[in-house]
Amino acid sequence: MTVPVLAIDGVTKRFGPLVANDAISLDLGRGEVLALLGENGAGKTTLMSILFGHYVADEGEVRVAGPDGAMAALPPGSPKAAIAAGIGMVHQHFALADALTVLDNVMLGTEPLWRPWRDTGLARAKLERLMAECGLTVDLSSRTGALSVGERQRVEILKALYRDARILVLDEPTAVLTPQEAEGLFSTLKVLTARGLAVIFISHKLGEVLAVADRVAVLRQGRKVYEAENRGLDRAGLAEAMVGRPLTPPARPPGTPGRPVLQLVGVSVAGRGGRAGLAEANLSVRAGEIVGVAGVSGNGQEALANVISGLVAPVAGTVTVDGVALSADPRAAVAAGVGRIPEDRHRDGVVGDMSVEENLVLEDLRGPATQRRGILQFRAIRRRAVAAIEAYDVRCPGPTARVRLLSGGNMQKLVLARALIPEPKLVLAAQPSRGLDVGATGAVHARLIEARGRGAAVLLITEDLDELLALSDRVVVLFHGRLTEAGENRDLDIRRIGLMMAGQEGTA
Repeated sequence: MTVPVLAIDGVTKRFGPLVANDAISLDLGRGEVLALLGENGAGKTTLMSILFGHYVADEGEVRVAGPDGAMAALPPGSPKAAIAAGIGMVHQHFALADALTVLDNVMLGTEPLWRPWRDTGLARAKLERLMAECGLTVDLSSRTGALSVGERQRVEILKALYRDARILVLDEPTAVLTPQEAEGLFSTLKVLTARGLAVIFISHKLGEVLAVADRVAVLRQGRKVYEAENRGLDRAGLAEAMVGRPLTPPARPPGTPGRPVLQLVGVSVAGRGGRAGLAEANLSVRAGEIVGVAGVSGNGQEALANVISGLVAPVAGTVTVDGVALSADPRAAVAAGVGRIPEDRHRDGVVGDMSVEENLVLEDLRGPATQRRGILQFRAIRRRAVAAIEAYDVRCPGPTARVRLLSGGNMQKLVLARALIPEPKLVLAAQPSRGLDVGATGAVHARLIEARGRGAAVLLITEDLDELLALSDRVVVLFHGRLTEAGENRDLDIRRIGLMMAGQEGTA
């Protein structure tokens, strides 16, 4: 253990009868990278929220080293005090104002409201010095909305360093990065930790944890159950510590693709909200195969999913499922046999204030098993929900439980049950394991392989290259709305895919 900069002592946090954190103690040393692991709902977010002052612990305290090295208790419930104590956070979803410049984003919130002028020259000089020391290069005059994802992440880190952070919390920092951008981040972390910055690294990607962490701590059901130096650790051991049992990744047996199920011919879709659309996209997905779509977020994935789901109409080209042209009507897409697993389960996948059983029948309200003569058959709906809960291991109080009370993993299992139980011809899976722990991810992967095995065509849209390689038979890459064939799984090179995702290889 190096010179301590952070001590979390016996922190407990309760939400009613739920104990989110149970007497957790952690230490962090100067220049150390501590990986914090755990399943969804294990208590990681709650613990970090207490550290940053968003929550107040019921028991225990947090102590932080001052500039002189002396440890002092951190005032609870005060983000301002946490920032003043040298704690910085970089969230998975960046908190940047796209219309402002990089310099303005970094300075935002650091100046007194009553000062009639802005000292941009001093701020620019400090940032240029930080960039030179750390290798975090970005144009300070650029609009943040025009930056790449990797550049935006650099801005977030610069925001923390500008505020003199000595402890940096990184929450899923590589979730939206290409492999090359992730390597760049790890190189930056080495420079920063060599200068004394302490890092808490939260990730579900165990390979990255093993590559970057000095020490690993695992939370399970609110308790710290494992802590060890990163010497001789492996993915299987970490996964078992997280879920409490050995995990075996689902096997993807060889398949024999059949007829084309999904076909896009010259499809163009207008972009919106600063995100790319589609430009003359051609794509075919056959029965019994999984085609993976790789790409950095915002390169046309949303447009591709929306046009197949019937949410938007193409401005050119045709989309067909089993030879039938799709119209811009979600009901028609469901009727044509499209099972949809949307990218944002909270916004598009479920209605949080409705029950589990109600969410399970949302796409089949007019089906013969759901209604008769316009009257919903509640007993049949209940039986169907109970069977789905058991088959997909949805851990909830029961079919009448409100969906907003479920964890992210169980919410995703619910979405999978609704999409897959009808045995659709085409499964559209957009970011199916985003934000899920290793156990829930394995369950999602097994269901998609199972759908492929019974003859469904599966289109997998994902930014996780490990997931892409584990599931896909073929891979295509999206860059600025253009689809490029990368090849079959056995021929894939992860570095080449990363270059294609960045637009540096294979694009016309």
